[in-house]
Amino acid sequence: MLIEFKNVSVERDHRLVLADLSLTLSEQRIGVIGPNGSGKSSFVRLINGLLLPKTGQICVDGIDTAKAVAAVRRKVGFVFQNPDNQIVFPVVHEDIEFGLKHREPDPELRTLRAQAALERLGVGHLTERSVHTLSGGERQLVALAAVLATEPEILVFDEPTTQLDLRLRNRFEQHLARLPQSALVVSHDLTLMRQMNRVLVIDQGRLVFDGVPAQALDWYQEHCA
Repeated sequence: MLIEFKNVSVERDHRLVLADLSLTLSEQRIGVIGPNGSGKSSFVRLINGLLLPKTGQICVDGIDTAKAVAAVRRKVGFVFQNPDNQIVFPVVHEDIEFGLKHREPDPELRTLRAQAALERLGVGHLTERSVHTLSGGERQLVALAAVLATEPEILVFDEPTTQLDLRLRNRFEQHLARLPQSALVVSHDLTLMRQMNRVLVIDQGRLVFDGVPAQALDWYQEHCA
């Protein structure tokens, strides 16, 4: 993974959300923390083209997100904070298979890939369930399974543990540690952040600290708490 931000600024509703970001990301696990409204979600949405910069350039493994959004989205899987923003179909396996439609033409293979993704997360028993009967934590794991089924090279998680109870939160942490993909994780879960290789602190639209977890968390708790 090589993600490059070159003099990036973002403006929304005539307000500067992110300013003057220049950095290179290559670590296997990168955490992003900061106060509410600091620009964290906007930062990670830039990585797969959900948001485009007002100025500057973002490249993912050499691909400009503003010029080749489809290619970037094949490479980068995004797991939203609210799984309802991702889940479209009423039955779990139908939703996951729909996301594979353009990647796997064989319906039987789509079914197998969907089931394998669910099994990988320990929720294979949900395959025939209506999404409306799932708990928030179960929906979050189904949304993750849908992304994993597409086999992206990079994963981006926006507050992945907010809807999980302690058991599912611990299970997510275990799954994250085992995933072969590089991952960027936005979270207020500081315990989870300690498992990262690198942690970025964003405040008021600017990168204010960038370092190893222990140093970054100490800085964050001293300056932003």
